[in-house]
Amino acid sequence: MESTTVYFEKPGKENTAETLRIAKKRAEELGIKTVIVATTFGDTAVEAVKVFKGMKVVIVSHAAGFTTPDINTFTEENRAKVVKGGGIIVTGTHLFAGVSRAMRNQFSTYSLNDIVANTLKILGQGMKVVAEIAVMAADAGAVDSKEDVISIAGTARGADTAVVLRPVYSSQFFNLKIKEIICKPRL
Repeated sequence: MESTTVYFEKPGKENTAETLRIAKKRAEELGIKTVIVATTFGDTAVEAVKVFKGMKVVIVSHAAGFTTPDINTFTEENRAKVVKGGGIIVTGTHLFAGVSRAMRNQFSTYSLNDIVANTLKILGQGMKVVAEIAVMAADAGAVDSKEDVISIAGTARGADTAVVLRPVYSSQFFNLKIKEIICKPRL
């Protein structure tokens, strides 16, 4: 099998439209019916439900309090657009955060979760997030762990990374395999 990987010169949201376009093309080539997309404020999610219309689009966002206590940054306006567009929203604690982040903040120490997350970041921020959201979506029961999906994430805002993978549950994290890199920043 032959496939092309697209490398962006710089990371960031300016790559969002192209990331979604080439991810859709690859999904069609492989017959993949489910796409998982990371979002913070919901802008990328709104674009994704438009681009992937007719497919199962699972939007994964972080829990309230991630950046500011009692605040969820995914705007209500964008949530409504995603739901109207047929997207499924999963909101949860980041796989690599939660209690591990509390330990780091409280005791200035790193845990296994931090080590795994930082190891994945060697390939770029988006590569860590595509793995993380696939597991979060599986744990939430929003995706099938027996089917390949396209997982899309980015660096800070927007999307600049897309991969083909098979989701696993958090208890099986080390069985996760990224099968193809569709695109990523060339860091």
